[in-house]
Amino acid sequence: MNHIALKMLFGDRGKYFGIVMGLTFASLIMTQQPAVFLGILARTYSFISDTGLPDIWVMDAKVQFVDDIKPLQDTELYRVRGISGVEWAMPLYKGMLKARLTDGTFQTCNVIGLDDTTLIGGPPIMLEGKLIDLRRSDAVIVDVDGANEKLGKPNPIKDGKPIPLKVGDSLELNDRRAIVVGIAKNTRTFQSQPVIYTTYSRAKTYAPKERKLLSFVLVKAKKGQDLAELTRRIRATTGLAAYTQNGFKELTYTYFLKNTGIPINFGTSVALGFIVGAAIAGQTFYNFTLENIRQFGVLKAMGASNSILLRMILLQALVVGSIGYGLGVGLTVLFGHLTRNTILAFKFPWQLLIFSGTGVGLICMFAALISIWKVIRLEPAIVFKS
Repeated sequence: MNHIALKMLFGDRGKYFGIVMGLTFASLIMTQQPAVFLGILARTYSFISDTGLPDIWVMDAKVQFVDDIKPLQDTELYRVRGISGVEWAMPLYKGMLKARLTDGTFQTCNVIGLDDTTLIGGPPIMLEGKLIDLRRSDAVIVDVDGANEKLGKPNPIKDGKPIPLKVGDSLELNDRRAIVVGIAKNTRTFQSQPVIYTTYSRAKTYAPKERKLLSFVLVKAKKGQDLAELTRRIRATTGLAAYTQNGFKELTYTYFLKNTGIPINFGTSVALGFIVGAAIAGQTFYNFTLENIRQFGVLKAMGASNSILLRMILLQALVVGSIGYGLGVGLTVLFGHLTRNTILAFKFPWQLLIFSGTGVGLICMFAALISIWKVIRLEPAIVFKS
């Protein structure tokens, strides 16, 4: 009977391809759109992920996410260092400053100021130069995406790509010279602004004059110290907010989930993909069953039970569902591969396979159920009707 079911399915190529294409579309939408959504969320806290050495981030109690900078006084650094359980605590400056390029245009950049002595909080990967080169006069390190795109020098060829910024080139930050001594590889941020690293003291000279310029205090706990207990101790002692790395990530992406339209937009796309896929696959599968209703009637007249006929329909649904799901996931992987070095966000964890697989499975169950209902009510005498 399984062979007959598959022969019926593949025999009607038009209906077969229609069902598979509907399921492929649904699988693609339910996999690709969540992957882009997760990629965007990951970019909201990418700076935290790239700064992987600290265990705890200390900041103003009103900070809502990583780019919501509310500066502290430098004296807060010493208060944190004096707390029991802290191995070390280092300052970090983070701010948006305008860079003046060689052609006179301005570009907003994310400037990061690292502790002058330890340079803790630096970029995860250096492509050119070394992190210790920041100790040179007027030295900065630029992320490779910013160097190749927004901070690139104008191309004399009309509509040509910018000429990438290289080691030895210069730009201006707040009317002060900055010499590029290295190129780093960073994870793109949510705003996709160029990232410039320098020392903490030099960052304070680049930044507009303010009474408070300390953005974060990066803390490393002593070996064996419970992080949850240490964060509570820091909060109680200083009155500041303290989060573990994962806690700060959660704070950041929760803010974007609650205060932006990102979840609604992507949720709508996934829901439409599910509905359209279910409509196409369900209607086509039902029409396929109607066109083969006589064959099912013959099998029923020959003694085939309802359970056997139901198993045949479920097998057909399983086959087209597996093929459509595989094609949709394959197209999503191809999409992610082709866009891996572009500005488009994309993240594909294995849990997404379960999510989209469940969606396709529900569509196949819906398509099978409406066909099963028709077959169960089928009278064998239909084969004798003209």
